[in-house]
Amino acid sequence: MLRIIYVHIALFFAIVGIQSGAVMAQTTTVKGVITDAKTGETLPYVNVQVVGTTIGSTSDAEGNYTLSFPANQSRIKFTYIGYQSLEKTVTPGITQTINIKMAVDAVMLKEVTVKGKTRGYRNKDNPAVQLIREVIAHKDKNQMASNDYVEYEQYEKISLALSNLSDNFKERRIFRNYQFLFVNQDSTNMGGKNMLPAYMQEKLSQVYFRKNPYTKKQWVKADRKAEFDSKFIDNDGLNAYFRRLYEDIDIYKNDISIATNLLLSPIANSAPTFYKFFIRDTVKTQTPWLVELGFVPRNKTDMLFEGKLFVTLDGNYSVQNAYLTVNKDINLNFMRDLEARLEFEKGDEGRYHLSKTTLGMEFALGEKAAGLYGQRVVNFKNFTINQPREDSLYKGPAQEYLPTLASTSKSEEFWSNVRHVPLERLERNIYRNVDTLQTIPSFRRAMDIATLFVAGYKSFGKVEVGPVNTFYSFNPVEGFRLRFGGRTTTELSHRLYFESYAAYGFKDEKWKYFLSSTYSFNNKSIYQFPFHYIRASYQRDTKIPGQELQFVQEDNFLLSFKRGDNNRWLYNDIFKLEYIRELPNHFSYRLGFTQWNQTPAGILRYEKVNNDGLVQAVPQLKNTELSLELRYAPNEQFYQGKLYRTPLINRYPIFTLRYNVGVKGFLSGENNYHTITANVAKRFYFSQFGFADITTEGGYIVGKNIPFPLLMIHRANQTYAYQLNSYNLMNFLEFVSDHYASVDVQYYFNGFFFNKIPLLKKLKLREVVSVKALIGGLRDENNPDKNLSVFRFPVDAQDKSISYSLGRQPYIEGSVGVSNIFKLIRVDLVKRFNYLNHPNVAEWGIRTRFRLDF
Repeated sequence: MLRIIYVHIALFFAIVGIQSGAVMAQTTTVKGVITDAKTGETLPYVNVQVVGTTIGSTSDAEGNYTLSFPANQSRIKFTYIGYQSLEKTVTPGITQTINIKMAVDAVMLKEVTVKGKTRGYRNKDNPAVQLIREVIAHKDKNQMASNDYVEYEQYEKISLALSNLSDNFKERRIFRNYQFLFVNQDSTNMGGKNMLPAYMQEKLSQVYFRKNPYTKKQWVKADRKAEFDSKFIDNDGLNAYFRRLYEDIDIYKNDISIATNLLLSPIANSAPTFYKFFIRDTVKTQTPWLVELGFVPRNKTDMLFEGKLFVTLDGNYSVQNAYLTVNKDINLNFMRDLEARLEFEKGDEGRYHLSKTTLGMEFALGEKAAGLYGQRVVNFKNFTINQPREDSLYKGPAQEYLPTLASTSKSEEFWSNVRHVPLERLERNIYRNVDTLQTIPSFRRAMDIATLFVAGYKSFGKVEVGPVNTFYSFNPVEGFRLRFGGRTTTELSHRLYFESYAAYGFKDEKWKYFLSSTYSFNNKSIYQFPFHYIRASYQRDTKIPGQELQFVQEDNFLLSFKRGDNNRWLYNDIFKLEYIRELPNHFSYRLGFTQWNQTPAGILRYEKVNNDGLVQAVPQLKNTELSLELRYAPNEQFYQGKLYRTPLINRYPIFTLRYNVGVKGFLSGENNYHTITANVAKRFYFSQFGFADITTEGGYIVGKNIPFPLLMIHRANQTYAYQLNSYNLMNFLEFVSDHYASVDVQYYFNGFFFNKIPLLKKLKLREVVSVKALIGGLRDENNPDKNLSVFRFPVDAQDKSISYSLGRQPYIEGSVGVSNIFKLIRVDLVKRFNYLNHPNVAEWGIRTRFRLDF
C-alpha cells in the first residue's frame, strides 16, 4: 500500500486549495522534427531554447522536439555541435508545428568530431559501443569503493513546489489570505511553468566510508526542515518518502533508483544490450580530452534513461559529467519531467570524485494539469582518501545525529554559513511561509478535511473521531452494523492516551465495544518511531476465525462484500496487556499477555464427541497466553499514518520471530501449548526484468489435545479483492495445521513484455505473476479425525467437515495479472491447483486490487 502516500502528498500539497480545474497560463507550444538539411537524417539531442531566456529543451533520439513557453516570447533558437545555429519566429499563444532542417557548419567540423544517428544501428564495430565498454571495464577503479577509506562533507537539500500554475492563479478569491506565498513565485523553471515553493529540508553531514568490512556511516551535523503540524502530517515519514523518491544517484551502479523504480544505468554491465550509444562530440578544450557520448533506450517505454555522458580520454575512462532524463513514453506513472545532472571533480590522486548531483522530477495527473515539482541537490567537498579511523566511528546505525547537534541549526544565519550552495530565489522563504500557513484558520480547516478523507479521522483538538470507513458495515451475523469511536491526541497528553469505540449489530441485537489506555515512556506520540509504550485494552467484538488483515480493519465497509459461505464467526472477549519497545536500529520486541473467551457465532459450533459417540456442544473456549515477538527491519522506511505504518519497500529484508505459550489453569486458561513462527520478507530487484517480493514463513506448535481454534487456521480470502498475505481461493476455516511452511512470490515485470507490443505499450500496462504454496499437517494428538478429545472440525448442513489438515501435497495457487490499469487497478486471474474436491471451492477466480504506483 506504498502508493497511498501519494494521496497524502497530493492532499498535503493542496496547501493552497489547488483545484483540479486549474488551467495553464497562456503559453506558446512549438513542436516538430529536426533533420540534416542534406541527408534528411533526424538529429538527436539538438538544443532548443527561447531566445533571451533560460527556457529550453532538446530533441529526442528521433529528432522530435516539443517546447512550451510564455506567450510573451516569440523567438526560438536551435543549436547543435557541427551545425549552423538557426533561429525561428513563432506565433505567440498557439500550438504549432515547425520542422527544422539544419546545415553542417564546415568551419566547426575542423575543431570537433561529430557523429549523428546512423541507419542500421548495431553494436559490432561501433566506436561508441567500444568506448562504453571501456567505461564499463574501468568502472570498478573509478568508484569510491576502490579506495580503502573515504571521508567527505555532504550537504543535501530537498525542495518541493507546486508547478504549472496559471498566471491568474493567485487572484482567485480562495487565496486572499495567502498572498504572502506568491511574493517569490518563479516562472523561469521547468520550461516557463509557474512554480510555488511548498516544502524544503536541508542536511549537513560528515560521511565516512570503509571498504573492509564494508561500512558507510553518516554523522548528521545539522538538520532543518519545514514541518507541518503532526496532527495532520507525519513529518519524519514524509521526509523518508521524499528521500525514497529522490534517492542517491550512483552512475557506476548497475541500477539507479528513480521514484521507487530501478532504471538500468547507461554504464551497467548489460547497458549495450538495452541502449544505443552515439559519439556526439570530442571536447579538446579540456585536459584530459572528453568524449560526449549520447545514449537512448532501444525501447522507449522500458525503464531506461536517455541523455549524455562526458568520458575522459586519459586511460581511466572516467565519467566527468552526466545528464540523464527519460523518454516521454517511459512506463512511469505521473512522471511529466525528469532531469538528473552529475558533476565530478578530479582529486589529488588523479581520480574523479562525485562533487554534485541534481535530481529534479515533476509529477502530475495530466499534461496540462497543475503538478508537483521536486528537486534534490547533494553537494560533496573536503574529500580525504585512505585515512583510517577508529572502529567505533563506524558502529551503530548507518545514520546518526551528532550529540553536539547545534541548537542554532534552525537559524538562517547558521545555514548561510554552512551551505555548500546558496538557496534559489524561490526557496528563500519556504520555512517562514510554512510556519505562517499553519496559523491561518482556513488552511487548518483544509488540512482537517484532507485528514478526514485520507486518514479517516476528524480532529477536535484533544480528541479525534474515526476511522470513518468503519462507521457502517454489514455481515451475516450482525446484519447492519453501526460503529462510532475515537481517541485522544497529544494535545491532551504526551504520556497518556485513550481509545474507544462502540458498535451495534441490528441482526444479533448485541453491543460491541473496545477500551484501551496507553502510557508512552518516551514522552512522544505512540504513533511515532521509535515506539516505547505499555498498553492495556479490553475488546468485545466479532471476528472471522483465521482472518488477519494488514492496513485495514475487519469492519471496513468495503470488506463487507464476500463470496461463498461466510456465516461462521466468533464473539471474542479479549483482555490484552502489551509492552512494545523499538530501537533506533529498527530492532523491536513486544511482550504480551492475553486472556480471552471465544464464543462461536453464526452456524459455527464448538463440539466434542464424548465416550458414547455423541456430539456434545462446548459453549465457550477460554485461553490465557503469553507472547514474545522479535522483529528486525534494517534500514526500514515507512510513513506513519493515523492507523498503520505504510511501508516504503526497499531492498532490505524484514525478519520476524514470534513465540506464544498457552498457560493452563491461570485465569481460566484451558490449554497448554507452545507456538513458534518465523517470517522473512524481502524484495529482489532484477533490473530490466522487474522485481519480486518473496515471503517465507514457517511455524510449529508444541502440545497435544489442542482445539482447532488455537491451531494455525491459514489465512483465507473470500472477498473479491486480491489480498497479498492471504490465499485468495481458500475458504475460511478450510485448512488447519500444527506445523507448516509457506512461500509467497509476487513477481512484477513492470511492463517488460507489454512494452514490446505496439497495441499495448501506449497503455503502459504491466505484467504480474504470483505463486503461493503451503505445506503442513496435523499430528494425530491434535487431529479430531484421530483424537476424539479435541474439538471436532466445523461441519456443513450434511454434517460433513468443512475443515481439513494438509496432506502430502501442498496447497498451491497461482495467478497471472495485469496491473497499472488506469494507473490504479490490478486484475488477476487466479487458479487453484489442488484440493479441488473440497466443497464450495472454485478452481478459477478473478480478483482485483487497487494500487497507486509510480
